[in-house]
Amino acid sequence: MPRGPVSAEGTLDRFVSGYRPAPGVPDELVDSRGNIRPVWQRFMEHLTGKDAETIGRMFARGDAYLRSSGVFLRQYTNEKATERPWPLSHVPVLIHEREWETISAGLVERADLLERVAADIYGDNTLVREGILPGDLIAQSPEWLRPLVGVRPVGGRFLHFVAFEISRGPDGTWWVLNDRTQAPSGAGYALENRVATSRVYSDFYADAQVRRVAGFFSDFRTALLDMRRSQDSHAAILTPGPFSETYFEQSYIARYLGLLLVEGEDLVVHRGQVCVRTVSGLQPVDVLWRRLDTLFCDPLELDESSQLGTPGLVNAVRQGNVSVVNALGAGILESRALLAFLPRIARHLLGRPLSIPNIATWWCGQEAEKAEVLSRLDDLVVAPALSTRQMFDPEEASMAGPSLRAGGRARARDLIEREGKTLVGQEAISFSTTPAWADGALVPRPMSLRVFMVRTELGWSVMPGGFARIGAEAGTNMLSMQTGSAVADVWIVSDTPVIKVSNLNRGLARQPRARQGALPSKAAENLYWLARYVERAEGFARLVRARHVRLAEAERADSPLLSHLSDYLGFLGLNPSAPVPPALVDTIGSASRAAGSVRDRLSQDGWAAIMQLETTLKAAAAREVRSGDDAAAVMGLVLRQSSAFTGLLQDNMYRFTEWRFLSLGRSVERLMALSSALSNVLQPGAPQGSLDLALEFADSTISHRRRYGFQASRESVIELVALDVLNPRSLIFHLSELDTHTAPLAALADTPLVKRLRQQIARFSDAFAEVRASDLDPASFLKFRGDVGDISDMLTEAFLN
Repeated sequence: MPRGPVSAEGTLDRFVSGYRPAPGVPDELVDSRGNIRPVWQRFMEHLTGKDAETIGRMFARGDAYLRSSGVFLRQYTNEKATERPWPLSHVPVLIHEREWETISAGLVERADLLERVAADIYGDNTLVREGILPGDLIAQSPEWLRPLVGVRPVGGRFLHFVAFEISRGPDGTWWVLNDRTQAPSGAGYALENRVATSRVYSDFYADAQVRRVAGFFSDFRTALLDMRRSQDSHAAILTPGPFSETYFEQSYIARYLGLLLVEGEDLVVHRGQVCVRTVSGLQPVDVLWRRLDTLFCDPLELDESSQLGTPGLVNAVRQGNVSVVNALGAGILESRALLAFLPRIARHLLGRPLSIPNIATWWCGQEAEKAEVLSRLDDLVVAPALSTRQMFDPEEASMAGPSLRAGGRARARDLIEREGKTLVGQEAISFSTTPAWADGALVPRPMSLRVFMVRTELGWSVMPGGFARIGAEAGTNMLSMQTGSAVADVWIVSDTPVIKVSNLNRGLARQPRARQGALPSKAAENLYWLARYVERAEGFARLVRARHVRLAEAERADSPLLSHLSDYLGFLGLNPSAPVPPALVDTIGSASRAAGSVRDRLSQDGWAAIMQLETTLKAAAAREVRSGDDAAAVMGLVLRQSSAFTGLLQDNMYRFTEWRFLSLGRSVERLMALSSALSNVLQPGAPQGSLDLALEFADSTISHRRRYGFQASRESVIELVALDVLNPRSLIFHLSELDTHTAPLAALADTPLVKRLRQQIARFSDAFAEVRASDLDPASFLKFRGDVGDISDMLTEAFLN
């Protein structure tokens, strides 16, 4: 691409002249004669008016946003999860709104047809009875749930949120590759792609007449909340948990929509009602948007090996006490073999073919269709009939006829003859292409598009845009991010100015309110331990820094003070000879995992801060850090970054239940660590300088100098670090914090155990308030630490189990 600004029409033509789609393959940017499609004209003039350096900076803006937001792709290789940057293709896919209206109408028609099929399969079963749908095909599918036959969902609808994977056929018309009715993913990623891409084209997007997607999410939130039977109940998102490949999206959507994010173990079915376990007791859940596959939802009636579901959920559905989005059992509609029968079902139920057809599919369980597949094997892909995976999924055992050699073709024929009922033949398609940026130029890359729809009280609402998968190389059919594909935003472009909707300016007139105040016990536990781990890591870093500061000042490693300190570091599980102790790295890793489990409750800045802290420590552990100044500098950076994280949470988090459990975790950990440190430095025979170490550990050196001068004594250290109510690092201060934060929690859960906890804290605080410095010795502080541990156990039993 030429450097320097370029805006002349001739330059644009020359720029596009190097863009050459494969012959016979439809392309989004150019038509069959190589002319730029009108919908792309303004965008291309904008893009080609930039030099390479400017474009690089534009793309970097989007990437920086994604990094700071913590958007990543979780990949699984050899059963090991790794995370890599989100693979954004910086060039969006542009579609004119007139064409989009045609697509939307066709997909609404398809969604309505699938709704009727689901209702029939679990209801009157007329399609099977009349021979339009083979009964044995349905019966052998693991997605067909016998326990739900005859069960009508609350509200009478099986489908509320669906997605369709579409692509252009050879003639440029759209067709459906897959129906996603089980637990469609990607809507949250589509939103993040939009935000990132709007940052890339910040000087163009505002006036680009691109339809906004915020209204779609507002429609969805309203639809979910309106499905509740009572405003005193919850609508929640059921997640498989933080190890899910799409957990980021689930937590992002929960935070964006203001909905409760729960795992199966957060829920319990009590007297037929689904409830969420919270720190204030059981609260009813009327609506579950499940991101969990059906079979894992209930170990009692579905997959008994599931550890992700909630026992009794199917029975709650059967009794009509919970709405599940989408209905349990809707995954049967994703079966690949069903594509072979939808054209016939459409003619039977609608009296006409579908406006947007799916790719040609033949089920080999029928003789005529099996013969058709065998006669056209060179042109088809043979795949599992009951699979619900995407086409060309790398983890699926499919056979592409065009690529089979003679021996493979013979084996395929034999397999079809023997196991035809388990197989389908599908047309071996080539994906249409769209522009992607590679090596400083636009190149055509294969593309499929995922379109999202939500049912509202007015009918289906279609997201004006979607989630495009972009192939990593020309001609590939593997459009999977797990194999290197990228993703792109989809712009629906209007001829007229669009309403710039955001969910910040839609107002509250029609917005139903979600029930507030629910903190699942597991989320509270993760917040509590997040604070404890970060506080523990801070204490470790202060002690390690104290050692290396003294080494930098030429104190010998075997001096009495550093020997004593090394022994204490070893007692805490820290390798004293390691400039960056592995136990410190592990502690921040534990904090990161706890934060990941409550990501929907952390701000973007808070999440970025804990990720930065983990990155800093891992990078330091991976390089050669020298003892002395180098190690002390690393520990100083760790302390500043951990303080930034703590400060973000303390200053910005809403002063409600989440904040209280974070505060309790910090106070409990600080009480236990400080009492242990004081016991250590006050031991008879502790070397000179130990009291100064205690002040450093408590971050109270400056306060001590102002009150007592430079010379630390046993009495001055105990008074300041243990008994000074104005010192936020003192024991008595954090005893008061325990009382402050458990009082509101006791109002939420007035149980005998909570009352005993409050009484224990009160007795403990009263007794400590009357203590004098001369009364305290190492044994006293060890007992104090044990008492705090008992309070922590009571706290856990009262609220976190």
